[in-house]
Amino acid sequence: MPFCARRCAYCDFSIAVRGVIPEHEYAAAVGAELARRFPSGEPWELDTLYFGGGTPSKLGGAGVARLVDALRARVSLAPGAEVTLEANPEDVTPPAAAAWRAAGVNRISLGAQSFDDRVLTWMHRTHDAAAIPRAVNAARDAGFDDLSLDLIFALPEGLPRDWDRDLAAAVALAPTHLSLYGLTVEPATPLGRWFDRGQVGEAPEERYEREFLAAHDALGAHGFEHYEVSNYSLPGREARHNAAYWQRVPYVGVGPSAHGFEDETRRWNESAYAAWMARVEAGQDPVAGTERISGKSRTLEEVYLGLRTARGLHLSPGEAESLQSWLDAGWGTVDPGGTLRLTAAGWLRMDALTKRLTDLRSRY
Repeated sequence: MPFCARRCAYCDFSIAVRGVIPEHEYAAAVGAELARRFPSGEPWELDTLYFGGGTPSKLGGAGVARLVDALRARVSLAPGAEVTLEANPEDVTPPAAAAWRAAGVNRISLGAQSFDDRVLTWMHRTHDAAAIPRAVNAARDAGFDDLSLDLIFALPEGLPRDWDRDLAAAVALAPTHLSLYGLTVEPATPLGRWFDRGQVGEAPEERYEREFLAAHDALGAHGFEHYEVSNYSLPGREARHNAAYWQRVPYVGVGPSAHGFEDETRRWNESAYAAWMARVEAGQDPVAGTERISGKSRTLEEVYLGLRTARGLHLSPGEAESLQSWLDAGWGTVDPGGTLRLTAAGWLRMDALTKRLTDLRSRY
């Protein structure tokens, strides 16, 4: 769902900034894309449904309900299906939250990012810190007991921010899940332009590591399991939808810039909203490209996805010996069954290990 009230300073996603959200137009187009791609057959069952963005909460209560109705014409939800809506705090009002819950949404992923108003202003966020607990309370009052918060760490040098305070504020709201992302400077974003002009600098690697490990320790002390490099949950509250990506489960992506994966083939749609709409309205499949995941690309993906989760990666005979220096440094452990699991310190070095194992496996 591509619509946003404004572009955040760090965002390089394909979004459409709109003052008025064309919710009817968008829901009808989603239904048309599904009808074009899956023209016949019985509705197929989903274990998870994820409304990502952009800012899906900008559809409001009625807009999300309309979109769910469009989807239900082609799909059904399995009993106990996880249905997640990404939301900005200012959009989570009591009427909207009640409408989302009535439409079948049972999980909210809230883009908090920080509890410091100065930081939120710098990020170009459209909410202030006080909106975050208001949103959590509204969601809980509507019956949501599965709440995730997003936070961003490793902000540029010179920007005042108390990371420990943000972690404590997040924990105090008692979410079931937390996603923590290190800030990256992307070209063609406001942050990228500030960086090019020398107005900001990236956080040094030492601070990135310090804040990553501080979160690992602090959240672990409050009962959160660090089950994926960027994600924490209370026991049994992992994000099932995201976990499916990491396990290479087939999924369908609908809407502008959406990606899908099935039969070892990844496809992605036209990224710009106008281009996607034009293709759908012309009765065409809005696919922009496909790629077959095979050979070294498949090996790379299997290694990377395995290493990034607490489930780990099963090693072939002899691979553990080649990684002994990593194990000695405390960056990973290998259990008696041959599964390698990275520690928090190891996750910080995951790219190098991924390359090493991919090169090793590609020789055979």
